[in-house]
Amino acid sequence: IHAVGDVSPARDRGEFLLAPTAACVKQADISFCQLENPFSRKILWRTGTSGYPKDRDQEPSRWADQLPCSAADAAALVNAGFKVCSFASNRCFRMGQEGFLDTLDLLKEHNLHVIGAGRNIAEARKPAILDCNGTRIAFLGYNSVVAPKSEADVDKPGCAPVRASTTYEQVDWQPGTPPRIVTAAHKDDLSAMVQDVQKAKQQADLVVMSIHWGVHLIPAVIAMYQFEVGHAAIDAGADLILGHHPHILKGIEIYKGAPICFSIGNFAFESWTGHASPEGKALYRVKADPDYPTYLFDPDCRQTMLLKIIVNNKKIDQVSFLPGMINKQGQTELLPRSDKRSDAVCEYVEWACRDQGLKTNFQRRGDEVIIAG
Repeated sequence: IHAVGDVSPARDRGEFLLAPTAACVKQADISFCQLENPFSRKILWRTGTSGYPKDRDQEPSRWADQLPCSAADAAALVNAGFKVCSFASNRCFRMGQEGFLDTLDLLKEHNLHVIGAGRNIAEARKPAILDCNGTRIAFLGYNSVVAPKSEADVDKPGCAPVRASTTYEQVDWQPGTPPRIVTAAHKDDLSAMVQDVQKAKQQADLVVMSIHWGVHLIPAVIAMYQFEVGHAAIDAGADLILGHHPHILKGIEIYKGAPICFSIGNFAFESWTGHASPEGKALYRVKADPDYPTYLFDPDCRQTMLLKIIVNNKKIDQVSFLPGMINKQGQTELLPRSDKRSDAVCEYVEWACRDQGLKTNFQRRGDEVIIAG
């Protein structure tokens, strides 16, 4: 299995963005990606306007600067070798309900197994189960960064939610000192996720869970609820957790022998006119780099990875990653060991682990970095 993080090609550039990595992605029996934005044949986003149907009630119009994504970009995912795609994202309703449903239809027309999103909550929570060389692998998808009214319900389309609450506790009596940020998973969402994992484990040899979660743009930091959710999923039977959304690499935890990859970064992500509101850019101190006109993220966000999961005797035998770097054209370049940037990516992940108290070990083996526990 090969797995990558967020993809969001636009303006028919999907083939171009994924071209440098397609050969590697196709080497796997199964390849996974996380789709950030919707594709639609029916709704055209209007640059400089809201780009949503007039009756939208999902997200504020501050997201007006986002780009149109086309049907050709959906086909590009398949042509690049992907077979499983999660559409459980904070942006899944950016074209409203019609665009959301059109995206589901497009992905399925291209024979992509879609997880984490559906026409109702039952479909959104349904696993994609693939048979491969005698092993049955179930994929589940969830979203913790749930935009208003984008969650699925009994008779409503949307994503499968695992929401979390946030409170702040003063830990030092002195005024103005940093608080402790306390997050906790929504109990009903967490219970539903646990049930899904348990059911999937009864139907498959392995369960891979994808989840859109975490603190975006800020290096290293892992929210409290992520440990709660990740541990609960593994306790229920998940064998691997693929995290994404922060747009930046985060640490990797080994919990009861199973890897929790808190964020595997961006992989093919267009950002022509900015990825956040003016307030967000000020809050996270994001500054555009004119040398990266289609990728307006902080330099740390250029580091990425492609996960490689080796399955043997119906168990995960090894998890490793190929370090990558996003170039000035917005493409991911997978780095050989001879490239000094490869070691820099590895060292960054090791630092992110140490910063959060994760004692994960890594070993270099050729171009790969083995996640050794």
